[in-house]
Amino acid sequence: MIDRFIFTAMTGAKHAMGQLANNAHNMANVQTPGFREVLSTFRGVAVNGASADSRSFVVDSVPGWNHSPGPVTMTDNPLDVALQGMGFFAVLRSDGTEAYSRSGRFTIDPDGFLRNMNGLQLVGEYGPIQMPEDAHSVRIRQDGGVYAVVGSDTEPTKIDHLKLVNPVPQDVWRADDGLFEGTQPLQHDDSVKLVTRALEQSNVNLPQAMVDMIKQNRLFELNLRLVQAAEQNARNAGGLLSLSRV
Repeated sequence: MIDRFIFTAMTGAKHAMGQLANNAHNMANVQTPGFREVLSTFRGVAVNGASADSRSFVVDSVPGWNHSPGPVTMTDNPLDVALQGMGFFAVLRSDGTEAYSRSGRFTIDPDGFLRNMNGLQLVGEYGPIQMPEDAHSVRIRQDGGVYAVVGSDTEPTKIDHLKLVNPVPQDVWRADDGLFEGTQPLQHDDSVKLVTRALEQSNVNLPQAMVDMIKQNRLFELNLRLVQAAEQNARNAGGLLSLSRV
């Protein structure tokens, strides 16, 4: 009979593997502008039953995200902007729902729509931000205003204003597509300011992520050894029982 501690060891190995996957995801996005580090932790749940007072299963806690700002790099691109401190840009998913992103690398598509690096439309005061056909020299100002020189004008005209939101970190969560969302669309916040001609980089600490990966690998191996020890105990017990029948 296999000792029941094999089940507690198995849950430890399973969730160590899940934490390792999250860490690998972070490391893969270390150069993604505006990426927010995924945080995951364990918590113990006591096992109920006779002779199980000292045992507990391991389960995932709700994964969170690191909301500390990432380093800002100057790019001299007029369509690159970085958020100062907290806040998000509002974008539209392909299904029309509103979501939020920290990535400030923008482009203008052939139809004049302002989009982020994933091709999603940026939200303004009047919906998706679209440039007039004869607009050129597009600039984004520190307050989020989008300006362009239209036609033969000599002075830039305000086209729209980026929707900038600043929710409490606990009120938004990361969706499966990597964007953030809340229970309902958030309101624009005038206090959010931008750094123009700059990009915020990922806030993943690569050296720390590598150290964490080593720890997670060791934790996974430790739990596998416990599983193997339970199996060996079962074999030994089976051998002893066989001798008792002789």
